Amino acid sequence: MILIIDFGSQYNQLIARRVREHHVYCQIEPPDITLSAIQALHPEGIILSGGPASIYTKGAPRVDRGIFTLGIPVLGICYGLQYMIDSLGGKVIGSAKREYGFAELLVKNSKGIFAGVGKKTRCWMSHGDTIGRLPAGFAITASTENTPVAAAEDARRHLYGLQFHPEVVHTQAGSKMLANFLTAICRCKKSWSMKSFIQDAVSEIRAQVGDGRVILGLSGGVDSSVAAVLLHRAIGKNLTCVFVDNGVLRQGEAPRVIEMFRKHLRINLRFARSGKLFLSKLKGVTDPEKKRKIIGRTFIEVFDKEAHKIKNVRFLAQGTLYPDLIESRSAFGGPSAVIKSHHNVGGLPKKMNLQLIEPLKHLFKDEVRLLGKELGLADDVIFRQPFPGPGLAIRIIGEVTAQRLSVLRKADTILLEEIRANNLYYKLWQSFTILLPLKSVGIMGDQRTYENILAIRAVTSDDAMTADWAQLPHDILARIANRIINEVRGINRVVYDISSKPPSTIEWE
Repeated sequence: MILIIDFGSQYNQLIARRVREHHVYCQIEPPDITLSAIQALHPEGIILSGGPASIYTKGAPRVDRGIFTLGIPVLGICYGLQYMIDSLGGKVIGSAKREYGFAELLVKNSKGIFAGVGKKTRCWMSHGDTIGRLPAGFAITASTENTPVAAAEDARRHLYGLQFHPEVVHTQAGSKMLANFLTAICRCKKSWSMKSFIQDAVSEIRAQVGDGRVILGLSGGVDSSVAAVLLHRAIGKNLTCVFVDNGVLRQGEAPRVIEMFRKHLRINLRFARSGKLFLSKLKGVTDPEKKRKIIGRTFIEVFDKEAHKIKNVRFLAQGTLYPDLIESRSAFGGPSAVIKSHHNVGGLPKKMNLQLIEPLKHLFKDEVRLLGKELGLADDVIFRQPFPGPGLAIRIIGEVTAQRLSVLRKADTILLEEIRANNLYYKLWQSFTILLPLKSVGIMGDQRTYENILAIRAVTSDDAMTADWAQLPHDILARIANRIINEVRGINRVVYDISSKPPSTIEWE
C-alpha cells in the first residue's frame, strides 16, 4: 500500500484515484499522524500531497520528519516537495514568477521518476513558492522556464520531489511518472482489486467484530446497500439492518427497501417509522447545516433505541465514502476547509456506547459500484443515483413541512419518470428537483396564480468530487416542466440549474 499525507490540496482525491488506477491500494492520513502509526501501516511508499500553505509561514502543516529516515521511498508533490526540501536543510522562497497552469517541462534525468518520459513534456503547475537551495545529496531532474527546480531527487535515500502535479490529466506523462514511483521505485505489486478488497475487508470486519452484533443504518442507496451486503458476507446473522423512515424519503422508498432486503437479500431488517419525530424537530428550521445536524442527531437517537432492542449490539456500521470525509474535512483531521457536514461523518455520541465500522470509507462512489458488482448486487441497486442521507429536507430550501414535502415528492416522481422513459437515468450522476422558498406570478385558466418555483438539477460526474450540469435535450426539459406545472398543484414555474461543481455543490444545501 501507499500512504498519502494530506497537506490540504484540492487534488488529494486525484492522487488516490491515480494510485488505485495502477491497482495499488492507498490510504490518506492527516499530517499529524505519528511516526509509529506510519510504521504500523507498513507502506511501500509515501506521497506528500500539495497544499495551499507556504512552508515558511506560521502554522504550515508538517508531518514527522522522521519519515525521511525510514528507508521508505517518499514522493513530494508541490507543497510536499517544499516540505521535504525545508525539512532536510534546503531553502524555499517566494517565487518571482508564479506558475499556474500549463508549463513545458525539460527533463534532465530520464531515470527513476522520468524513466520512459520524453525530454520535453507538458505539466500542470500551481505554486507561488519555489526551491531556492537544495539540501546536500539532491540533484535537479527537471526544469521549466520559470522554475529551475521543477523536480529533484536524492536517489540514494529514495527521496523524490515534483513541483508540478502529476495526478491531473493536464500533465501529459503524469500517469507514467506515478507508475514509475509505484512499481519501479516502491516495487509495489499490482494486486489491489475489488476481489482483493473484499477478502481484506471481510477479514478485518471479522477480526474487529468477533462474536458481537452489528447494527447498520440502511437507506436503500448504493452506499448503505453495498456496505450491508459486504457486512452480511463477513458476519451473516450477526448483522441487523435498521431502515429509518425519517419522513423525508421519496415516494415509494420504504416498501421498495423492505422488499429488497427482507425478501431478496434475506438480511435481518428492522423498520423504524419515525417521520413525525424528524419533522417535529425540523419545524421552523431553515439553515441547511442545522437541518443536516438535526437529522444526524435524530438518526442516532432512533438508532440508539433500536440498538437497545437487540442483544449484544456493540457496533454501528455506516456507508461513509471518501468524498464524505473530504467535504467534512474537520472530522477527518486534515487542513482543508469544511464544505458541508455529512450526517454519517464525525463519530458517535459517547452515550451510545457503540464502536463505529465504516468499511467503505476509503472508496470513491465508482469504486463502491464496482464492489457491489463483485458482491453480486443487481444493476438497479448498484447504478442507482445517489440520494443524500438528509433526504428531501435539503432539497426544500427553507422550512420543511408535510405540505411542502408532498409537493416536492410529486414533482420529483415526475422528473424521474421522464428521465427513465428517455433512457437518461444511468447516463446521469444525479437528477432531482428542489423546492424554492420563492413564489412567482403565473396564469392558469385565465386566472392569476401566485405559487412556488421548482428547480431541476441534473449533473454528470465520475465520483461526485467534480460535476458538470447535464445538457438535457430541450424537448425533454419542456415535457418535464409541462407535466410538473400541470400535475402538481402549487407549482407554476420550473427553472433549470446550469452550474457545475465547483464552484457550486451538487446538492443545493
